[in-house]
Amino acid sequence: MNAMPDAMTNDAAARLQVFDWADVADDLDAQGFAMLEALLSPRECRDLAGLYADEAIFRSRVVMGRHGFGRGEYQYFGYPLPDTVADLRGAIYPRLAPIANRWNAAMGIDVRYPDSHAAFLARCHGACQRRPTPLLLQYGAGDYNCLHQDLYGEHVFPLQVVCLLSAPGRDFTGGELVMTEQRPRMQSRAIVVPLRQGDAAVIAVHVRPVRGARGHYRVNMRHGVARVRTGRRHTLGVIFHDAT
Repeated sequence: MNAMPDAMTNDAAARLQVFDWADVADDLDAQGFAMLEALLSPRECRDLAGLYADEAIFRSRVVMGRHGFGRGEYQYFGYPLPDTVADLRGAIYPRLAPIANRWNAAMGIDVRYPDSHAAFLARCHGACQRRPTPLLLQYGAGDYNCLHQDLYGEHVFPLQVVCLLSAPGRDFTGGELVMTEQRPRMQSRAIVVPLRQGDAAVIAVHVRPVRGARGHYRVNMRHGVARVRTGRRHTLGVIFHDAT
């Protein structure tokens, strides 16, 4: 196993009990993101960021500038995932599956998600989506990430988690997490997500429902990272579907 020293020794499911998940659901409904403040300790953040140099635990590395994705780079973990990442992925998913199912029902999407992440991964793997998608991202001065959606195949879980591992104002400046919301026949709305070191944000992957005068309609969501002005910024991304 790719364990981290002294990291995530507490049970991940117990750690999540401190959050009010009804409030998380309300925030996601209202704005397309919800905060999980201080999900990771400073030490856990440092240990996770330190994994970036260990090439053996990653399946691929992407230099954003080569693909028109922005500037900076990221690496996708291989299986088996580091214990911290695997624990978070498996524990957060059951909290979000009811929200995802409710969203799909509101949008008239027939897909429903099983209660356990293992069952959902079995669905992905049965459709040849077998490559893990959790990733570490690294930005230096001048780097940024263009607005995008993390879609990797037929099966897409509509929520994901972004954990900031670096401390704004100390490790880096700039580099805000930015989301845009495109509503039908309206101008796009920009949202800046206020993350501190150790905070996580649950965000919409691609579409979410918004209640209107005639029922729910779909809005299209994208996310990215503003230009880092100084320093170095590390982020953990926890995506629940695997890739083709």
